Parts: sequence; C-alpha cells; structure tokens
Amino acid sequence: MAFDGDGTIVPVAAMLVPIVGSIALFSFLAVAAWADARRKEREAYYTSETLKKIAETSGDGAKAAMDMLHEQEHNFMLRRRDGQRLGGLITLAVGIGVMVFLKAIVHDEPAAYLVGLIPLLIGVALLVYAYVLAPKE
Repeated sequence: MAFDGDGTIVPVAAMLVPIVGSIALFSFLAVAAWADARRKEREAYYTSETLKKIAETSGDGAKAAMDMLHEQEHNFMLRRRDGQRLGGLITLAVGIGVMVFLKAIVHDEPAAYLVGLIPLLIGVALLVYAYVLAPKE
C-alpha cells in the first residue's frame, strides 16, 4: 500500500495500471513503427531488383521499367496530395466544431470560442497548399 497527500491509502495495483498501460502502449507503437519501416524497406528492395532485371533483359524492358517507375511516383504524389486535402478538410471541420462547442459551453469568457481558429487556420493552410502550392506533377 502507498499513501497519497492527505494520508489515505492508495492500492499499489491502481497506481501500476496506468504505468503498465503506458509501457505497453509505447512498446506496441515502437514495434509497429519498426515493422512498417521494415516492410517499406523490403518493398523498395524488391522493386529495385525487379526493375534491374527488367532493364537488363532488353531495350524495350528498360523503357517499360522506367515507365513503371514514373507511374509509381505519379501515383504516390496523387495519394499524398489527396491525403493533404483530406487532412485539411478534417482539421478545418475540427476547428469549426471546437468553435461551435466553446461558443455553446463557455458563457463567462465571450472570446473563448476563438481558440477554434487554431485548427481551423491549420486546415485552411493545408488546403491552400494542397490546391495551390503543391507540385502538380
């Protein structure tokens, strides 16, 4: 048993639950990040080996390999831009939701709802980048 500030006894098991939970969560996240990095590394290796073999076979194979490589890069850029658009829309919606929520809940401080401008403007910045400033090709 352990004592807290006012002299009451706190069970040790109750203190260990968040500690063990935190350790388990961050251990899982570390292993998941490592596994994802390893998977991407294997994919890149197999892709490069396949492209080498195709390029070595014939003249048409080299052109096909380069076309495939350009197509993969183009698809990656499209997915990335779509992800930025989606992230911008979600962040913009969160900002609007926070503003509405704070306006309805907080009556003592009239300008508290303006905190929602932070995610709203981040969402606007993501959308402006995705639609205007991002490379098109």
